[in-house]
Amino acid sequence: MQHEPVDAYETLVQFLYRAPIGLAQTTLNGTVEMLNPMASNLLMPLATDAGLDNLFDVLAPVAPQLPAMVEAFIEPSGMICEGLRLPVGVQHAASGSLQVLSLNLTKLDPERLMATVADATFEVQREQEMLSRRLRSAARTDSLTRMPNREAVREELQRLLARPQDGQGFAVLTLNCDRFRQLNDSLGQAGGDQLLMHMADRLRGALRPPATTMIEPAARSSQLAARIGGDEFVVVLDGLRARNDAERVALRLLDALAHPYVIGGHEIVCSASLGLAWGPDAAVHDEHDADSLLRDAGIAMVEAKRAGGNRHAVFEPSMRERAARRADIEADLRQALAEEQLFVVYQPVVRLLPDGGVDPAAGVEALVRWRHPQRGIVPPVEFIQVAEECGLIGALGDFVLARACRDFMDWQARLHEAAPRLMAVNLSRAQLGQAGWVDSVAAVLRATGMPPASLQLEVTESLAAQDEDTQMRLHELKALGVKLALDDFGTGYSSLSSLHLLPVDTVKIDRSFVCQADTSFHHRVLIEATVKVAQSLGMTTVAEGIETRSQLDVVREQRCDKVQGYYFSRPLPAAELLDWLAQETVAA
Repeated sequence: MQHEPVDAYETLVQFLYRAPIGLAQTTLNGTVEMLNPMASNLLMPLATDAGLDNLFDVLAPVAPQLPAMVEAFIEPSGMICEGLRLPVGVQHAASGSLQVLSLNLTKLDPERLMATVADATFEVQREQEMLSRRLRSAARTDSLTRMPNREAVREELQRLLARPQDGQGFAVLTLNCDRFRQLNDSLGQAGGDQLLMHMADRLRGALRPPATTMIEPAARSSQLAARIGGDEFVVVLDGLRARNDAERVALRLLDALAHPYVIGGHEIVCSASLGLAWGPDAAVHDEHDADSLLRDAGIAMVEAKRAGGNRHAVFEPSMRERAARRADIEADLRQALAEEQLFVVYQPVVRLLPDGGVDPAAGVEALVRWRHPQRGIVPPVEFIQVAEECGLIGALGDFVLARACRDFMDWQARLHEAAPRLMAVNLSRAQLGQAGWVDSVAAVLRATGMPPASLQLEVTESLAAQDEDTQMRLHELKALGVKLALDDFGTGYSSLSSLHLLPVDTVKIDRSFVCQADTSFHHRVLIEATVKVAQSLGMTTVAEGIETRSQLDVVREQRCDKVQGYYFSRPLPAAELLDWLAQETVAA
């Protein structure tokens, strides 16, 4: 019996020496008292000429903080550090990567430490692989909608382009909200984000075909819906037999997005425009890469938006030329704004007098023009829509407003009673949707001294009747004291029965009605009805596009208040306008 403690000790020593983990017992200053073979093998690559006599010296290159940690640990026993990673700096024989050790250091009693050392190379390798997968997944996922992002779409398209052509087609569909910028301004960022998440849910739902679908899924068919930025989404459809299948899916997606959304207790309508590029065809035309496909689908989407939105367009090669042309105009227009190549011309608005005469100084309408250094005068039809699409229309409109008010006040100082009495300036959708824009109008009025009642801001009929936010902005402008006109009446969404709901002072009858007034009884009746309803509401009327004497006689007979058109004058630069006024005043 007296030999049992000795036997137990020898058994413990044998266990420690054979343990599959490195064990080292040291004093508080790191002097090694016991070191098993596994610890010796693991620590040897770190050892210097001093050998393995002191653990702290051995680990000093990779863990110099250990002596301070021991000294700071005032408890009589306990865990000092756990799982401390130690890069060894030599290649691991099995994994081929650099070896990493894991160290646990425990205080056994007031005088001794126990260190356990293990090979953590494979564990670190697994952790790095998991982290890499998580980072790669995060890099391919949109943080807001949790949909795949642009990088994931590019990878999928590259895979589809690289595979052998086997008769199965694929398509790229790019979708963009028709008026997300205005909605985001009115809803706020949180509301805009909520709208985007709802749209993502609808896209995912619409891509699950109903049970009654007539399209049989092809082998290896797949669908990928992604958000690639802002309010732009992409859908990749694979395994299609014909492009008609892609167009049917496109219509289904547009229908799903067009239904009203409920955001913050309000019902919101946000339609989308969709561009479709058929993968095999698009890849043949030039670059065989994902970016060219996304570009082609995006070009088609812009075409759909230019056609009025809430529709789809299929990419055609000729669209690239138009897109390049618009890109050139956009670049030149940005430079034009910076270098003051833009200028303003004024078309007279003439009042019809009861005695058959005219008042030539009733007012003018300000219109922007562009004098390009190489191309000369660029027609507005070539750059106004581009300015709207690329977000420059607001800056362009603000330039016209400020210049027109300055010119108006200059005329008042020079001509006095003979000067025009009203300045009409067109408003854009971007200006009405811009936060704080009403304050900008007030600032222009103050800076120029322009009387608010002498400024008439003109908004198209389709824009004025669009939503409550736009009408609220119009009421804010009215509160400044400016006049409001409804432009192009008869071509938009409102009607004579709803005219009283709009906060306008003047109705401008569109030239498409006026140009046929002298030959079409139907158009004469429409003009007569518009004039009577407007007058009953206390509004004045302006007939646009008067080009002949017979057209003037018809609108005079219908008792229009004012007219404008080439019959009286084309739009004139400020100096020529003053000459015209002088001549017409003498003639009158």
